[in-house]
Amino acid sequence: MKHPLTLVAVAVGAFAVILLAVTGRLPLGGAKEDIMSGRMLYAEHCASCHGANLEGQPDWKQPLPTGRLPAPPHDATGHTWHHPDGVLYRITREGTAAVVGGGYQSDMPGFGDILPDSDIRAVLDYIKSTWPERERDYQKEISRREQKEGSS
Repeated sequence: MKHPLTLVAVAVGAFAVILLAVTGRLPLGGAKEDIMSGRMLYAEHCASCHGANLEGQPDWKQPLPTGRLPAPPHDATGHTWHHPDGVLYRITREGTAAVVGGGYQSDMPGFGDILPDSDIRAVLDYIKSTWPERERDYQKEISRREQKEGSS
């Protein structure tokens, strides 16, 4: 019988090959398990507005008749990668209107009552894992600066 750790290593390797085949890239942000979990959570809670492929709603920069903006894409064509981790986390947890304040109206709800913090972080890890290197590097740098300023 093979050693259990050998079986785990083979399973992890097979998972990485499947992920590479399905998405075209290996995860680079969080742990592989978190990214896969985040992908499933995204499909369940986010894709109905932000698109199954993170493409957002059509004309996402143009206000709807309600005056609110459509859901933006979370791929590299959107602006999600322009925000540091703390902002992305707060928007996902509290909702856009709560974070922007000043009477801003948004259809983006907060998911803090639905998802634990670890699931919110897994969704964000999944989204970030899909970005090209340039966008990931930019977002990582502004997150680093945000964290440094917050600890000062």
